[in-house]
Amino acid sequence: MSLWPAIFAVAVINVLFKALGPTVLGGRALPQRVRDVIAMLAPALLAALIVAEVAGAHWSKFDWTVVAGLGGAGAARLLRWPDLPAILCGVLVTILLRLAL
Repeated sequence: MSLWPAIFAVAVINVLFKALGPTVLGGRALPQRVRDVIAMLAPALLAALIVAEVAGAHWSKFDWTVVAGLGGAGAARLLRWPDLPAILCGVLVTILLRLAL
């Protein structure tokens, strides 16, 4: 079975959802509460994807050195480092911790 029909179906559904919004709303603005919820969906999804990738299914692949590396990258971003140096900082923290053990 090919993956292309599934990719095509997801693309079509995406286009339909994007067309549905203006059609249903008809130029009206969403209530502020709904806009606030929509604004929080992307960060929540990103956080869930990071946790799922770091911990694995049923927390079976949990590696605390990766968590420390994420912390290092997050700290670098809080210090307003650019993206690439912050990512490299996280990688370096992870590598150093793995070598130390």
